[in-house]
Amino acid sequence: MSETEGTILQPSAVRRMARFGDFVELTKPRLTMLSVLTTLAGFYMATTGELALMLLVHTLIGTFLVGGGCGALNMFVEREHDARMRRTMTRPIPAGKVTPTEALLFGLAIAIGGVIYLAIAVNMLTGVLAAVTVISYVTLYTPMKRVSTLNTVVGGIPGALPPVMGWAAVKGEIGPEALVLFCILFCWQMPHFLALAWMYRNDYERAGYRMLTVVDPEGGSTSRQILVYTAALLPISLIPTLQGIAGTFYFFGALALGLAFLVLGVWLAFTRKNRHAKYLFYYSLLYLPLLLLVMALDRR
Repeated sequence: MSETEGTILQPSAVRRMARFGDFVELTKPRLTMLSVLTTLAGFYMATTGELALMLLVHTLIGTFLVGGGCGALNMFVEREHDARMRRTMTRPIPAGKVTPTEALLFGLAIAIGGVIYLAIAVNMLTGVLAAVTVISYVTLYTPMKRVSTLNTVVGGIPGALPPVMGWAAVKGEIGPEALVLFCILFCWQMPHFLALAWMYRNDYERAGYRMLTVVDPEGGSTSRQILVYTAALLPISLIPTLQGIAGTFYFFGALALGLAFLVLGVWLAFTRKNRHAKYLFYYSLLYLPLLLLVMALDRR
């Protein structure tokens, strides 16, 4: 190949890479990878003998497809609202990088493909849980953001299902341990997303979303809910030790992590300042992987 031919082909390759990146962004990769991480945690905690590596790979691939499909479909539905928010106006659809039709077809393909993949390569129960995740996220939570402040609570359900999917992939059933993992993730999500909504409440109001932080400008109800869920998370996070799936090291690690979470929630309740909401939000990003890591290290 001559130097001229290489120069001509290079812009095309760059465009293809940029195009690929736009579709990756549609999957909300950070949120989707968090779902994959919690699925991994559920899978590992359910494993009692040798780790079934190929089953794990299938489970994580399917989870990523389902999570990515939910993200793309969410961006399709909210494209006009995303264009009004500073935080989201550069997303692929409002920025004109991907057409709405492309996003819709892409989201449907990988979401449905992920559900079918899990049902075939893992088991039917995991596929059903994946289908519930897609349906509840896209048809309940996403449109509910424009009509009710309960959207965060409803959105917490599909958000808390990935560790249950991981558990079901191994056990083929949903036991009490899986329900505790669900409750841990559900309670964690509430202060996490309420803190984010507090930080961007003006953006949400501009976009027409009926978030709790929009209808509660003083922050009284928001801060109370954050306190309720951080307080509930503390004892719930200790239950795996009582169930016998984690040990004493996990118990005290979860206790320390939960107390710090609660202190930050109390601090925000008293000040109701953006920077303290930011502290709580970023701590929540640290809390969950640390909790899951300690749980995995002290698995019984």
